[in-house]
Amino acid sequence: MSCHATGAGAGATATAERPAGTPFVALAGNPNVGKSTLFNALTGARQRVGNWPGKTVSVAQGDWRTAGAGRPLRVADLPGSYSLLPDSPDEALVRDVLTAPEGERPDAVVFALDAANPARNLYLLSQILDTDIPVVVALTMTDVAARRGASPAPDALARELALPVVRVEGRTGTGLDQLADAVGEALDAAAPLPGRKSAWAAGSPVAAELAELAAAASGQTPHPARWLAVSLLCGERPPAVPAALAERAGAAAGRLAAAAAAAAGVGSTDADLDADLDADIDAELLVAEARYAWAHAVIERAAPRPAGARPTLTDRVDRLLLSRGFGIPFFLAVMWGVFQATTALAKPLQDGLGDFVSGPVSGGADRLLEAVRAPGWLTGLLVDGLINGVGQLLTFVPLMIIMFLLLALLEDSGYFARAAFVADRLMRTLRLPGRAFLPLVVGFGCNVPALAGTRILNRRSHRLLVGLLIPYMSCTARLAVYVMIAGVFFGSNSGTVVFFLYVASVLLVVGMGLILRPLLFRDMKEEPLVLELPPYRLPTLRVTGAQVWQKLAAFLRTAGGIIVASAAGVWLLMAIPAAVGHGGFGKVDVEQSVFGTVTRATAPLVAPAGFGDWHATAALGTGLIAKEGVISTLAQTYSAEEDGDPKLTASLHATFEESSGGHQRAAALAFLVFILAYTPCFATLAAQRAEIGTRLTVIGFGIQLAAAWLLAVGVFQIARLVW
Repeated sequence: MSCHATGAGAGATATAERPAGTPFVALAGNPNVGKSTLFNALTGARQRVGNWPGKTVSVAQGDWRTAGAGRPLRVADLPGSYSLLPDSPDEALVRDVLTAPEGERPDAVVFALDAANPARNLYLLSQILDTDIPVVVALTMTDVAARRGASPAPDALARELALPVVRVEGRTGTGLDQLADAVGEALDAAAPLPGRKSAWAAGSPVAAELAELAAAASGQTPHPARWLAVSLLCGERPPAVPAALAERAGAAAGRLAAAAAAAAGVGSTDADLDADLDADIDAELLVAEARYAWAHAVIERAAPRPAGARPTLTDRVDRLLLSRGFGIPFFLAVMWGVFQATTALAKPLQDGLGDFVSGPVSGGADRLLEAVRAPGWLTGLLVDGLINGVGQLLTFVPLMIIMFLLLALLEDSGYFARAAFVADRLMRTLRLPGRAFLPLVVGFGCNVPALAGTRILNRRSHRLLVGLLIPYMSCTARLAVYVMIAGVFFGSNSGTVVFFLYVASVLLVVGMGLILRPLLFRDMKEEPLVLELPPYRLPTLRVTGAQVWQKLAAFLRTAGGIIVASAAGVWLLMAIPAAVGHGGFGKVDVEQSVFGTVTRATAPLVAPAGFGDWHATAALGTGLIAKEGVISTLAQTYSAEEDGDPKLTASLHATFEESSGGHQRAAALAFLVFILAYTPCFATLAAQRAEIGTRLTVIGFGIQLAAAWLLAVGVFQIARLVW
């Protein structure tokens, strides 16, 4: 199963181009405000995920066929951002898109505003308003805000912001038609609604300087004049800014700082205090204060909070689940339950599918090919190669559905964000960057998007270190191998074995981080984790079902691509004799084939780990291409050796019993640890090279192989004392 493309159409390259005459709408907002849920509701299955042109940041785009606007719209789901003064590549992309030259900018912005946490949201909104792009506010999380007793009314908020505000619910589709109408009206308007320009600056010390600087900046660069003026005041220096304008901005910033310092120091006789004020107050701080003052004023007028408001149910539950003593044990218990339920529920379905593939399907195909007098090599390719290889993998479809369903329920309920918060505390205790846990969590699904997720990290050293650690996160592609091997050798305890493999994955990440950080990144500094915690919600059938289907569809696409190709390649190598006299094409004993000869030569390398058999090393070899190949290769090699109905379980028992000297369960555990620690797939290597460069990718590849071998040998040598 591939885990490389978990989104619909993932893997395609998105472009900012849109059909002629199709308006371009950007969907912007803070992280975790329901933006992507809204995007999915707007675009349905008409979305693509890929890198933004000229950037390495992935952006989902799709077509929004609105009834209200009366026209198709191209929508881009920009990464969640806190500011247009960027601290990360994701935020830099949002800034670049919204401040692009005229004609390249979005025609409108739909701003997702979390009604339950409006202050930080309004801070970003005030920056987007500086770009002069028409904005429509999509008010999300209103049910949560209502339970807290402070839900802003759309009409009141629209009046305060001088913007169209629409209450929406992406999970149910509520308000989407009204949102389409508002976007259509904003696109048709000749200019943004009056009354909102620099509203945040009104009455603040920066208002006058900002107005003069914006007038001077107008026409000087292709960027929006007011945004450019604010950026210059805050010490930013966008490209192509005339030196005279930058000098003028510097002078304005100096006057603002001096005036603020003088005002704050009125009446002070302490020289040291005055010096501190001069050092601490600058124009950027004044701008930030003005934005937050405006945001709080808007909230106070649009949604005054009732006196004596009581903690919500979310607040009370979080006090328990985020506590130091209960948070991590609860998280571990939840994950153990997920793996135990997955393996227990899926086993009878897997057994039934396995019998169906190896019985009626293989037998029927064999009889059909015999009836049409197909050549022996073709029968071998189709029956032994493709049907047994791919069919064995397809038996894991029920397991994947159950696994994806349980994880989607946890994510949709809001618990996964809490899990990241709880685990972050552990990571920071071990001196790993706190925010880095977010891409690492994504690595549990797939390492490739997790590597792309390192772009949320501010510091390059953090991105490089986390990029080296992500391959140790146990992706879902490995899960199928875990479940098969654990089911064969550990029976009813297979769920517990899989759970401990995931725990070992986290410990491996932490351990490698502690080793690599002082060796390669001595100057690394820690940063606090900034994470919006969404409210707890009841998962909806539509959203959960869509997530499961997207991930399952990615699995099926891979089964039709990588797996078929690797199964055919393995069969071809097994059909070619390694030397003259060992038989003809398709009539050679597997051990005397090219494939068997090469894998037999490598088997002694892993003999100290207890699985020094060519079937196992062959599976590890194709597993380097993609972990899905492990299962299909095992099925193929055993099938090619046996006449009639192959029994994979019995074959594995016999092989591991012999190679381990009677300690087959210890060898099986060592094999699983090797699967966990070595390179996930070629796609991960390619993604690593793009994110951290060729040199570190090669270093990481070598470390992964060495770590896998050492850990597997250590596990086998210790475990054989028990089993």
